[in-house]
Amino acid sequence: MISIVILTFNEEVNLPGCLENVAWCDDVTVFDSFSTDRTVEISRAAGARVVQHPFENYGAQREAARAAVDYRHPWLLFLDADERVDDALKAELMALPETPSAFAAYRMRRKDHFMGKWIRRSTLYPSWFTRLLWRERARYEPRAVHEYPTVDGEMGELRGHLIHHNFNKGLEDWLAKHNRYSSLEAKEDLRSLETEPVPWRKLLAHDPVARRRAIKTLSFRLPCRPALRFLYMYVLRGGFLDGPTGFAYCRMLYFYELMIVLKMEETRRRDRGLPV
Repeated sequence: MISIVILTFNEEVNLPGCLENVAWCDDVTVFDSFSTDRTVEISRAAGARVVQHPFENYGAQREAARAAVDYRHPWLLFLDADERVDDALKAELMALPETPSAFAAYRMRRKDHFMGKWIRRSTLYPSWFTRLLWRERARYEPRAVHEYPTVDGEMGELRGHLIHHNFNKGLEDWLAKHNRYSSLEAKEDLRSLETEPVPWRKLLAHDPVARRRAIKTLSFRLPCRPALRFLYMYVLRGGFLDGPTGFAYCRMLYFYELMIVLKMEETRRRDRGLPV
């Protein structure tokens, strides 16, 4: 069996479905950033443990959740409130032994939904995410957004999926969230440009997470970054096959990239004392 950690802030819309989805687990913790809605009430009514911790950034919050709680099991599955575990993934999770093995963490895939359908191609499926950790053999780096765990050991892969309902709280919430993300991403990208060379060897790495990170690091240095992302997603990866829904989603990601680029330039100008 595993322990499940759900990171929340004002998730009264998504949380009931998430908690119902993981009711099979005997150790569920809602790690909350002092929500002002009914998140805590809903969590306790469902029998979940609630731990509240002030939010600094996404990497620090996940690391605090990993380290600060006395969990019942050594395996930790990190979930967002808008994610659900499918039946295949549930079976794999329930079969994990509670004894050390060759693997310190597991990757899994996610199916992102928009306008009532799985947009397989527009979201670059299969993208792999490291969400299941042996608690004592992993930690999260202090990255402001799009955080990744550092793992002491081998990485395994699970065949089941997380089902992601990213738009459950509406388009307005998605836009507000990605406006915040773009500000954090702009700061991280500028830091990366100054301190991290392109890891060229990892562009062809077998590890899909390492490969995606290397491609992202390279993308900071490319001209016309928003247009390139749109063309990559919509044309090269076949987003057009997702129909009008895919076209809409790829355009939204274009504007997200544009916000990052503009905020990076705004920061550079402020640092030079130039008008913005």
